Amino acid sequence: MTGAFLQSLQRNKKGIFLMLISSMLVALGQMCWKLFQNFGINISGISVLSAGFILYFLGAVIMIVAFKFGELSVLHPFLSASYIFAIFIGFFILHERISLFKILSIALIGFGLILLGGGSKNEN
Repeated sequence: MTGAFLQSLQRNKKGIFLMLISSMLVALGQMCWKLFQNFGINISGISVLSAGFILYFLGAVIMIVAFKFGELSVLHPFLSASYIFAIFIGFFILHERISLFKILSIALIGFGLILLGGGSKNEN
């Protein structure tokens, strides 16, 4: 079982890496949309809003590319890593608090992603 698990991770690693990049860009794009509320409709606000759309778009493009390098059932769940990135972005950039519940949620999502990453059965 361990061998198959590691082989699955190895087979899907490029797709997984790209999905994690996509998830991070999506979370950063959403952070920009949240920051837009602080600026309003002016040149700074429109710049932040535009940056959010660009980051979100790049995340979508990278996600599409990632699907070339693995199985949908393995890669798609890695979009949930954006929840983890959002919590850290909230903490480090927006100075939001991280509760024990959020820490446990991060651990649970991370553990699930590890299990899913090693769950591929195809050998192509």
